[in-house]
Amino acid sequence: MIPLRKNALLFMWVCALVLALAPVSAQGSNRELFPDPSQAKADIAAALKVAARKHKRVLLDFGGDWCGECQVLDLYLHDGNNLHILDAGFVLVHVNVGHVDTNLDIAEKYQVPVKRGVPLLAVLSDKGTLLYAQKRGEGEAMSRTESPSAVTSFLVRWKPATAGCSAVMLNC
Repeated sequence: MIPLRKNALLFMWVCALVLALAPVSAQGSNRELFPDPSQAKADIAAALKVAARKHKRVLLDFGGDWCGECQVLDLYLHDGNNLHILDAGFVLVHVNVGHVDTNLDIAEKYQVPVKRGVPLLAVLSDKGTLLYAQKRGEGEAMSRTESPSAVTSFLVRWKPATAGCSAVMLNC
């Protein structure tokens, strides 16, 4: 038998790893995050009531279950480092835009250009005032990086101010 070169062994190992992880990746991308598009307006109204009562902000996540980057962004939002910031400061609403053909009126209302691609985020105050509307490209780092640190920075930047916090304190 001819000895295999190191590169060939590495290639075989990588192929085996990819094949082993393929079912996990496929399973993760089939998560249903985005409710029926007809629920969006009611979900936003309910989120605004909760946000007003609990002094939180509303985080609108525009996308669809078919969107791989939307799935990744949601995983990053619920990462162990981000979940406490998300839960403490935001009410999350997934706005289903279908295949970028549904709820376009909501996207337009919140100045989110979904026709350029998703996922896109908008942040509303507890009174429903638009504080931030993401344009395509601004948030690519949040769903295309190897770590959720860009999401952490985003959540910290847009979380509501709380009593006893200063600009220097990140986790108050």
